This record gives sequence, structure tokens and C-alpha cells, in this order.
Amino acid sequence: MSRRSSGLAGIWAEAQRQQQRQREAQLRSQVQRQRDAERKQRAHERDMARGHREQQAAYRRHREADARRRTEELDARVAALGGLLAAGCRAPAFRSAALVRPEQIEAFAPGPLARPLAMPDPNQYQAQGGWGLGAHRRAQAQDEARARFERDWHAAQAAEQQRQRQLATYRQQYDQWAGAQLAEIRRHNAAIAEMAAALRDGDPDAAVEYFSAALYASSAWPEAMPRQLSAAYDPSGRQLVVNWELPAYDIVPEAKSVRYVPSADQDKETARPVAQRRALYRDVLAQCLLLVLRDLFAADEFGALESVALNGFVDDHDPATGRRAEIVLATVMAARPAFAALNLEQVNAVDCLVDGLRGQLSVRPDQRAAVRPGRLPGDVGGDVVTHGGDDEPDLYTMDPIAFESLVADLFRAMGMRAVTTQRSNDGGVDVEADDPTPIRGGKIVVQVKRYRNTVPPTAVRDLYGTVQDAGANKGVLVTTSGFGPGSRTFANGKPLELVSGGELVDLLHRHGLRGRLGDGGSGASGGPGRRPAPERAAGEQPVDHNVLGMSWSGAVAVDVCALVCRGSRVLSDDHFVFYNNPGTPEGAVRSVGDAAPDKAALRVAFDALPERADRLVLVAAVDPVADPRADLSGFTDAGIRLLDASGTELDRLEVSDGRPGETALVLGSFRRRATGDWDFVIGGKGYAGGLEALVQEYGIEVA
Repeated sequence: MSRRSSGLAGIWAEAQRQQQRQREAQLRSQVQRQRDAERKQRAHERDMARGHREQQAAYRRHREADARRRTEELDARVAALGGLLAAGCRAPAFRSAALVRPEQIEAFAPGPLARPLAMPDPNQYQAQGGWGLGAHRRAQAQDEARARFERDWHAAQAAEQQRQRQLATYRQQYDQWAGAQLAEIRRHNAAIAEMAAALRDGDPDAAVEYFSAALYASSAWPEAMPRQLSAAYDPSGRQLVVNWELPAYDIVPEAKSVRYVPSADQDKETARPVAQRRALYRDVLAQCLLLVLRDLFAADEFGALESVALNGFVDDHDPATGRRAEIVLATVMAARPAFAALNLEQVNAVDCLVDGLRGQLSVRPDQRAAVRPGRLPGDVGGDVVTHGGDDEPDLYTMDPIAFESLVADLFRAMGMRAVTTQRSNDGGVDVEADDPTPIRGGKIVVQVKRYRNTVPPTAVRDLYGTVQDAGANKGVLVTTSGFGPGSRTFANGKPLELVSGGELVDLLHRHGLRGRLGDGGSGASGGPGRRPAPERAAGEQPVDHNVLGMSWSGAVAVDVCALVCRGSRVLSDDHFVFYNNPGTPEGAVRSVGDAAPDKAALRVAFDALPERADRLVLVAAVDPVADPRADLSGFTDAGIRLLDASGTELDRLEVSDGRPGETALVLGSFRRRATGDWDFVIGGKGYAGGLEALVQEYGIEVA
């Protein structure tokens, strides 16, 4: 007979089952957590492997793209060499009008002196207090207000009279300077007209001077091509005889292509076949001679040339003697009628030179196998004029006394009386000149600075003091280098004239004197795009630099950055100076850590900037970390202090204020002039996309 279980046993059994279910649930949960962890670990490992593969793939793509870019650059260089003649034929012909200077003088710009001072407003000088005061007290307050007004009015009148006197003095200085500039332009243009008249009469010197200028001014020649020549003119046969320097064999790239080899993680260059390189070099030489002939005949607006005897040479070591010599690799004598019948854009340069014009071209120019030249400039019988070669004295290495004598010769050639001073007790004057021209003439003191780097502003200020002490009409500072913006700013409106190295060489050649700057005008040798350290003469100053101190109103956090550019493209990512890159590779631009009293500052050595750079762009951008929602509406009353190396303020540069919605702004840019000097141009373009949008426009790729 069965017996029913009691209630306690059932409760105990149910509790046991509940515990068992809990233990099983905990076990299942633990197993599930372990499986989830293992699954996440496997997913992480897959992601890591995928990321590594993607990094490797991205790196490989970058290296392959770089190799393709280098190959494209090689192809572009070869294409440019192959199309040298065709491109040159499309360049405009040289004309004597290109030598004429426009009679345009910089306008009178007195700046703040042009604005009359505001006089006190009597309505602003009311007696303080109300009708609650007694009559005596009101009368006393009115007398005090009237006294304040009269005192301020007399002070303002005195200040206005002082402004007018300063403006009149400034205007007088400007008129003297403008008159001198205009007279110099007219003298130059008169000399050009005189040369043109002499050329029409068959004057040999005028012919050589004009046609040499035509070759140097031609826009058909790439920068890598040399421009050295010797020339003479035979008026009896109306023939110009020219020796023209040709490019060396390395003008043709040795490499044909570049490819990336992943297994070795390096680039491998494929050599250009020797026969192809040699053929291209011969073609380039032939194109060079044809292009010289084209430039000369096209520039002959006076009918002075009946024929041209042209010899192309390379300045290299003679294989026979081992000594440096001018080795003639090509020669041709071309008559005008025969040359005029050619269609240069369609010819094969080698066939045209050798067969069409009966010239000679070295079979192995790569081995400097010379040809016998035709008529040489020395065979003409007159003076031979040389430009651009080693026969011209290097102004950098001249004896200091000889250099000062050369500058004195230049002033005498310009129609002045000039003497060099004694080496001691000269009061900072190297040459004393006297301009006999009525009205604008007078005593001129000249200082000569044989520098390789930018002349510091202190030298310009010292010259101004010398002009005042000597009672001179003008001071001239002549240098082999250039001047920074601080020097130009200080000299503006004063009786000072600054002559840079390029201008000096131009003046020497224009007045029949000789001189060159180093190996081609820029100075010394060095790495590509980088100026070398100076070889200082006695008393020469160290490398000059400026400090650009930035200030503005408002509490917005702003980063001030700089881009070293050629045109509108930054030279490289390393030439973008910002918070993650405090300086350029050559050290020409560096951020200043402690900028007090300015909010930000940059140190710039303009002379050390790469030669291929023609502008330094200054920008400001909101710091997105400090305030990601801010814009430049709080960037107001902005300005840049231009300081010299000693911290002396030279000028204040105005820049644009920020605008709502913009987070980056181009403040302005320093731009290199043709003389090598730098001028500041205000900016103002804003960007809503911040610094990233701005730098992308200058060619920086943002990942």
C-alpha cells in the first residue's frame, strides 16, 4: 500500500532542483563568457592582421606611387629636352623696347602723416553737475570745462602743426628721391636709344651689347641651361661671331625609369641605354645651336645681321691634357636667307644643323670629341666681349680695395666725380661721389658691403647717420647680396638708395664694366635650393634674421603657422611650420617658444630660405583642441611686429581680422622680388574648413 510523501520532502526536493538549475545556468554563463572572450580575441587578431596587411599595402602603394612620380619626372625632363627647339620657337622675339624702363615712380605714401588730427569738440567739454548746484559752483564748473577745452585745443593745434611740418619734410625728401629716380630712368632710356642708333650705323660695340642682351633675355632657355658667351661683330660683312656654352652630358638623365622592389624594400633605377642617351645629347646640342641662331635673327630689328658664325663649346677637362678648357662640340656658319627658309618647329635638329646648314657636330660629344671651329670671335680683329664666364671678376672674391675701386669706377662711368676714401678715419664712407647735375646733384656718400648674406638693417641705419653727419645729399649702400624687408622699410622716404648684388652686376654691364656674382649670380655653391654659410670678410656681419611677433585681441586660441612656397605650392611637407613641425629642414623658419610680449612669434632668416622659394605665407587657424566650436570672429586688431635680430622693432605689418564662420585665415605673405629682396603683401582669404582646408590648397596632402 503506497504512502504519500510529506510536504517537507517536496519542498526540499524543489529547492535541490532550483540549486541545480542555478549551478547549470552559472556554468552555461561562464562557458558563454569564455566563448565570447575567445571570439573577441580571434576577431581582434584578425583585425590586427588585416590592419598590418593594410599598412603594408598602403606603404607599398606609397613607394610605388613615389617610384612612378620619379619616372614621370624623368620622362618629363626628356620630353622637355626633346622639345627644346619647338618650345623656344614659340617664345616672343627680343626687341630693344624690352630694355626701355617705364617712367613710373612709386607714388607718394605718407601713411598716417596724411591724416589731419581731429580737433577737440567743445560739446564734449560740458560742466559737470546739475541744477542742484549753486550758481557760484555752476560758474566755477563751466570755467573749468572751458579751461580744459582750451588746453586740449592748443595741444591739438601744436600737434597738427608738427604733423604738417613732418609731412612737408617727408614730401620734400620724396620729391628729391622721385626726381633722382626719374632722371636715372631717363638716362637709361637715352642710353638705349643711343645704342639703337649706333647699331643702325653698324657700331661693333653696340651690336655685341644688343645681341648679347637678346640671348640673355630670351625666355626660350630652361634654367638648367648655361648662358656664357664670347662675341665680336664684323661690320664689313655684317656678321656676328659667337662662342656659346653648351650643356654638359649630365643634362640627359642617366636613369630611364624607377620601380619599387618590395622584397628588398628599395627603389631600383633602370639605366637609360647608352646609345639612346648619346643620341639625345647630340640632339640637344643641335637644338641649342639652332635656338641661338633663331634668337639672334629674330631679335635683329635693325637689319644688322647678314650671317652668324656660331661655335658651341662645353667648359670641361680636355681629354688630351686633363686641363679645363673650352671644347668646341659643334660649329655652324648660317646666312640669313638660308636660315629664314627653315621651318624650325618641324626639323630634325641634327639633320638640320649638319645637312641643312652644313655645320659640324661631334660624333661622340659624351666623350668630348671636339670639332674644328669655324670663325672665332678673336679672328674678327676687334675687341671680344665676354659675358657670364670666368673672365669676369667674381665680386665675392675680389680684393676689398679693388672692389671699392670698381664701385668708384661705376660712379665715374655714370658721369659723376668719385674717389675712394682712406682706409682709416673714413667715417664709414668707402667712396665719395659728387653728382654735378643741377638741382638734384650734390654730395653722395657710398658704403660698400661685400656680403654673401642679407645686409642687416643696422647697416642701413648707420648709413643714414653717416649721411646726416657728413651733410650729404644722399647715401648709397652697395652690396653683393640683398636687403631684407626691415632695411627697405627703414630706407623708404629717406635720402638713401640700396643697390643689391643683382642690380650692381646689371649696372656694371650697362656701363661697360665687368663683374659677376660667384658661379652664376646667386653666390656660392651648396646643396640644391640652399644658400651656403657665408665666408666672412673682415667686419662682415653674421647671418641676419628677423622675428615676426604676432598679436591680436580676443580670447580665441589661435595657432600661427608658416608655409615656404614657390608660387602657391609649398616646397615640401617639411616646409610647413606648425605645432607638430617647429622648423624647416634648413632652419630658415622656426617657431619661437617664448613669444612675450607677443602672443606668437616666428624667427625667419630670409637669406637662408631655399633659392627656389619665392614666398613665405603666414596663416592663422583656430586651435580645435582648445575650443572646437570657436571661429575667428574673435580674432581682431591683429598685427605683426617686424623685429631685427636684436629685438628692435622695424615696422608693424597690418593683417586682416577674422570673420564669423571661418576657422583659418591667410594673414599675408613675404614675396621675393627680382632683386632678391622681400616685400610683405597682406592676405585676407579665409577658410571654413580650418587649417586642413587651407594647407590642402597649398599642396599638402592631409591623411
